[in-house]
Amino acid sequence: MKIDVYDSYATREDGRTLHFDVFVKEGTSPETALHHGRQWLNSIGEDSAGLKQLRCNFCHSEIASPKVRTAVEAGGFFILQLEGCPSPVQKI
Repeated sequence: MKIDVYDSYATREDGRTLHFDVFVKEGTSPETALHHGRQWLNSIGEDSAGLKQLRCNFCHSEIASPKVRTAVEAGGFFILQLEGCPSPVQKI
C-alpha cells in the first residue's frame, strides 16, 4: 500500500509546538488529512484548533510499513509522533 505523508505542526495551548506526520492512503484529500490530524490532537487532549491547513502539508508518498498499513486500513490514518508529542519516538 502506498501512503501520502503530511508534515504537520500544531501549536499547543502553552505555546509549544507539536510536530507530527499524518499518514493516509495515497490520494486522500488534504482536508481529510487535516481532519485526521485534528482528530488525533483531540485524542491526546490538545485543542484541534492549533492545527491549521497551512501547517498540514503534503510531503511525499511512500510504501507503508506493516504497522502503518494496519493502522490506515483499520482507522484511515496513522500518526508518527515527532517533536513535542507525548511519545516522540515510534518505530514504523
